[in-house]
Amino acid sequence: MKLFKKIIFTGTLKCVTGLHIGDSKESSEIGGVDAPVVRRKDNNQPYIPGSSLKGKIRCLLEQVAGENLNSKAQNNGSCICRLFGASENKNLKYESCQSRLIVRDAYMNETTVKLFSKLDTELPFTEIKFENSINRIKGSADSPRQFERIPAGAIFNIEFVINIFADTSTNAKNNQIEFINKLKEGIDLLNNDYLGGSGSRGYGQVEIELNSPQEKIYNNA
Repeated sequence: MKLFKKIIFTGTLKCVTGLHIGDSKESSEIGGVDAPVVRRKDNNQPYIPGSSLKGKIRCLLEQVAGENLNSKAQNNGSCICRLFGASENKNLKYESCQSRLIVRDAYMNETTVKLFSKLDTELPFTEIKFENSINRIKGSADSPRQFERIPAGAIFNIEFVINIFADTSTNAKNNQIEFINKLKEGIDLLNNDYLGGSGSRGYGQVEIELNSPQEKIYNNA
């Protein structure tokens, strides 16, 4: 197996509704928030971890395919396993496979940073939304909590890198087509689902747009 090329997709992720990807309260320096968002340590801006984005896309693809129902991500030879990686599956006699997909952490673009730094919100670049549990016996709201969210309208720069490994040029071409189609399928699923927490309550609707891919060739395919 050798590396034939890298397929690099860049693009944007827009928050259509407020987005919450949480950090531990202990690691947050911001007081008074029950559920803070994850932030960069260098400039305090919220960001989207690549692991969150990659994990959600994989989960949606597996739901459609009916794979990984036990959440063990064992290799079954499928495109999802080969693209995202999987552990050894002794029952099916498949070895573990390394992920071929790299998903970068997504940071706010310059326009969003300039706009949100001027907003009159409770916290830098974010907003606070109060959530309550409903007591159905008393008909009252209980246990108020403060959720920190990235406001609707925020735009993040995203990047996906697909590594094309194969033993022959023919297999490299086939892998490229299959992997690109699978990634685009996952992004389409995400655009119609949600990212982060509390999606059933309206959080996390996103809109991802990809630019045309760039290729870095290492072996002629």
